[in-house]
Parts: sequence; C-alpha cells; structure tokens
Amino acid sequence: MTAATTTAAATTATAIATTATTAITATDATGAHTPEAADVITGARERIDALDDRIIGLIQERMAVSAVIQDARIASGGRRVNLSREMGVLSHYRDALGKPGTALAMTLLELCRGRV
Repeated sequence: MTAATTTAAATTATAIATTATTAITATDATGAHTPEAADVITGARERIDALDDRIIGLIQERMAVSAVIQDARIASGGRRVNLSREMGVLSHYRDALGKPGTALAMTLLELCRGRV
C-alpha cells in the first residue's frame, strides 16, 4: 500500500467516523429515534428556551416591583415582608399549579425578598 493510498484510506475512515458521530450526537441530543421526531423536539426546545427567557425577564421585573413595595413599606415604618400577602401568593400558586406550585412560589418569594 502506498503512502497516498494509506492517507486516502485514513481520510475516508475519519470522514465516516465523523459522520457517524454527528448522527449519533443529533440522536442523543434529542433522544428521538426518527429524524421527524428529532425535528419536532428541536423546534419545541427552541420554543421552551424562548419561554424560559421570557419567564426570567418577568421574574426580574417582579423582583424590581417587589423592591419598590418593600422600600415604601420600610420607609413608612413597616416591615420588609408582609406575611399575609406571602400566604396569599403561596395559595394562588398552589391553586393554579398544585403542590409543586407552592415550592415555585416559595422560590419566587425568596428571590423577591432580595436575599439571593
């Protein structure tokens, strides 16, 4: 076998391995077993990423509004946290989302108290 033939064979083997790795990676990335399902999953994940960005923006906005409320309450001689209001928020999330909604609301309230 000549050096040129050996180089060509190595290049072909590398190309085949790269193609196989790319195909496996695409399948692994979505967990799908068909290209159609992979396309659906990829599109849905892009939508989820966009929703997550919007949710994060809304949480940041809520944190800013909460800070205004806390500043006004403290400036008037009140406490930083209104526990009855927080209980209402917990109930609202629990009613809308079930038990996991309570945990989500607790995290949201913690973020909005400015302790993070």
